[in-house]
Amino acid sequence: MKQISDSRIKQIFSAMMIISLFVLQSCGENKEETKTIDKTSYTDTVSVEAQTVEVKELALSKTFSGSLEGEEQANIVAKIPERIMKVNVRVGEYVRTGSVLFELDKGGASSQFYQAQASFLNAQKNFERMQNLLKEGAVSQQSFDGTQTLYEVAKANFDAARSTVEITSPIAGVVTALNVNIGDLANPQMPMATIANIGRMKAKFNVGESDVPSFFVGQSVQVYSEMNPDVIQTGKIFQLSNSANVQSRTFEMQAMFTNTKDRWFKPGMFCRVNVNMQTKKDALVIPFASIVKNSSGDGVYLINEDKAYLKQIKTGITDGKTIEVVSGLKAGDKIVTLGMNNLKDGTVVVISNK
Repeated sequence: MKQISDSRIKQIFSAMMIISLFVLQSCGENKEETKTIDKTSYTDTVSVEAQTVEVKELALSKTFSGSLEGEEQANIVAKIPERIMKVNVRVGEYVRTGSVLFELDKGGASSQFYQAQASFLNAQKNFERMQNLLKEGAVSQQSFDGTQTLYEVAKANFDAARSTVEITSPIAGVVTALNVNIGDLANPQMPMATIANIGRMKAKFNVGESDVPSFFVGQSVQVYSEMNPDVIQTGKIFQLSNSANVQSRTFEMQAMFTNTKDRWFKPGMFCRVNVNMQTKKDALVIPFASIVKNSSGDGVYLINEDKAYLKQIKTGITDGKTIEVVSGLKAGDKIVTLGMNNLKDGTVVVISNK
């Protein structure tokens, strides 16, 4: 009886073990099935920023690199290679027309100053003597005229010789550059100084052939320097080049603008010239950053009933921040402006910038 009971107990234990394993296996399958169901029933939702398509004025502008000059500007050069004996100006100093800026060696090998001076002084004495004699009737008018001619020629020669050793300013303005010192040898091929009237400035810049038709005299421009982009002056185009530069194949444009009160803009500075090339008053515009490039061209994600759908569009002009939509959208459409990389057709979206 005892043996039968032990055997029976073993059978019951084995049966319980089998039942336990079956139950555990069934529970595992149910959990796996639950996980699978959760995965298939879950729907992705992406947070994006959106904006409504608007109709407004769009101005197409381009920025060109250029350089600055004074409204009137002159590079001062020597006519003869002589030693510089005096420098009478400093950078930033205002000079009048005819002011002597530099004095060269008057007795140098290439200077004719003293010879011309001697001839002039002699001719001047003869002229004054003949004037007195003419008043007294001691000489004829013809003799006096001959003496006067010799005097005028001697004076012209002396003035020419003096201009080679006393170098003057041809315009009134500010000394913006001084390139020599006392003792240097003047080089006729190198500017000694630059004089400029900088109350108003000229911006010179080159444009390509395709842009030339968009320029006209009186066109508004904004001029600034990358050294201080916050200082912007408005000017106008006043000169258009009718022929291209042979080497660069570009056309030179010139704009005039008023300098700041502290004369911040200086001749020789590099500048940036922003030109309004074209304006559309009733353009359908969207942010340039909302454009999605694909194999079919340009597209945007259009939001419809909380879902985003890729819509192909045709674009027009742009100012770099916004772009014109020629076809594919209408005013009032809502498009995704941030978060496009996480989208595909039909993605449910939540607009975060409502």
